[in-house]
Parts: sequence; C-alpha cells; structure tokens
Amino acid sequence: MVGYAASVGAKVIDGNGLAERIKRETAQAVRDLAGEGVRVSLAAVMVGDPSAGEIYARSQARRCQDVGISYRLHALPPTASDADVRAKLRELNDDPAVTGILLNLPLPSGLDTPAAQYCIDPYKDVEGVNPSNIGLLFYDTPIVAPCTALAVMEILKEAAVEPRGLDAVVVGQGPIAGRPVSLFLLQKMATVTNCHIATRDLREHTRRADLLIVAVGKPGLIRAEHVKPGAVVIDVGISTVTGADSARKVVGDVAYEEVSSIASVITPVPGGVGPVTVAILLRSAVHAARQQRATPRRLSGH
Repeated sequence: MVGYAASVGAKVIDGNGLAERIKRETAQAVRDLAGEGVRVSLAAVMVGDPSAGEIYARSQARRCQDVGISYRLHALPPTASDADVRAKLRELNDDPAVTGILLNLPLPSGLDTPAAQYCIDPYKDVEGVNPSNIGLLFYDTPIVAPCTALAVMEILKEAAVEPRGLDAVVVGQGPIAGRPVSLFLLQKMATVTNCHIATRDLREHTRRADLLIVAVGKPGLIRAEHVKPGAVVIDVGISTVTGADSARKVVGDVAYEEVSSIASVITPVPGGVGPVTVAILLRSAVHAARQQRATPRRLSGH
C-alpha cells in the first residue's frame, strides 16, 4: 500500500515515496543485468540551446547515476534539420552499446516531432512515443508504454484502486497521458469517458466519475463543484504560476485545497504523478534493455 500524507479529507498519495521505491527496485534490476553482462545505457538527444542542454544533462545524468544507468547527452545545434535529427537517432539505433533513447522535447519550431519519434527503434524507445508502441498499446502489447500513463496506473495499483467497473473520466486527450491512460483503463474494464476542449459541459461528466484523471495543463481547471464526493482524483497537469505575493509555484490542474476535502484519494502537485513518471522512465530503460536481449528480431526506425 502506498504511503499517505496526513489530510483532513482525502488520502494524499506520496508520489516521492513511491518513486524512491521504484528507483530502488530499478537499481537492483540494473545490477542484476550487469551480472548477466548487459549494461543499461541511455542516450538523450537534445536540439537547441547548448546551455539548456547542459542543465538537462546534469539533471538526467544524476537520475540515471542514482540507479546505475549509463547516460550520455547528444546535443544538436538550433540549426539542425529534420535530416540531422533523424540521422543522429538512426546512429543511436544502430549502436549496440545504447539500450535506450530519449528525445528531449520540445524540438525547435519547424522540426517534425512525430517524424523524429518514428525514427526511434521501438525497442530502445524508453518513453513509449514511437507510433509502433502507441499502436501496440491498442492491443495491450506495447514494447514500451508511455511513462506518464504507466505512472498513473502504478499509482492506482499502489493505492489499491481497482478500475474494473468504475466510471472513469479522463480530462485531456494528449498522446502521452490522456489517450494512453484511457486505453489502459478500458483494458482494466473501467467504463471510460474522455473529455477535451470540445466537451460542452465538463462538470456534467466529471461529477459522475468514481475515478477522475486530469491531464490538461490548465491550473485550477477542476474545482470542488466538478468532483463527486468520495472520488479518486489523479492530477497529471503541471504548471508554474505567480501568486499574489509574486512568488512562483508549481500547481496542477486540480484546485487542491477544495478538492482534497471531498475526494477519497488525491495526488498532490508537486509530489504526485511527476516523480513517479521520472522513476518509471528509469524502469522503462531497464525494461527496454531486457526486451532487446530477449528479442533477436527487432523492429527498426524509418
């Protein structure tokens, strides 16, 4: 059972604690693979400002180092073309020393993000963004699934929330969270409604949800009036806002103080889905390495 912070109303999921447990398990898996002669290695590709690349590199390298994963950043200049990006990704696909590939987004304006993602070998696609993996998710057989969606399902599992038979409402239909989560919930036999910018009456849908998952990126979108008393609320959104005191803070899509008083379970922002997603990414890097070892015939990028 996941740990909960003290709360007047809802049980507040400790995403940081869950993430630390996942990372400990991942570190052990990395050691086990090393004992079998397999080195887990993650290559990140970034296009743009070199100084920003250094910041990303330090953060990503530290997280990988914590669990024993080898990490290297491949920085391409802001002037890089689509062909340059695809060439680098193909080079990493063909490098047997690289077991995982991460494409840092957003790419500079004018570059074709889906085309670049399609170039990543599905067996090295640690974020689960290659169209092959997204498509296989439809059949519940992805090689690697999207990390944010996996994090949501991991939180539900640890909180002992069984989706089967629940009325689940997912607000947001993005390709890395909303849509994959909806598919996962359907596979778990929940009755799923997906809401988005064209939904006419959001409250009408969210008020009947036993399980409400919000992944939009709009601060305070979901208020107490949107939530059924006793619902499980998972907040995937993350934004930075400036308060009345001019201080900047990170918030989610859910008006936390209002909703936590009526929900049965809730994830905070920060400290909820975010750290679990990072930990899942590291775990997916290990999973990718195992898949490559077990599967002699691999799909290749285009």
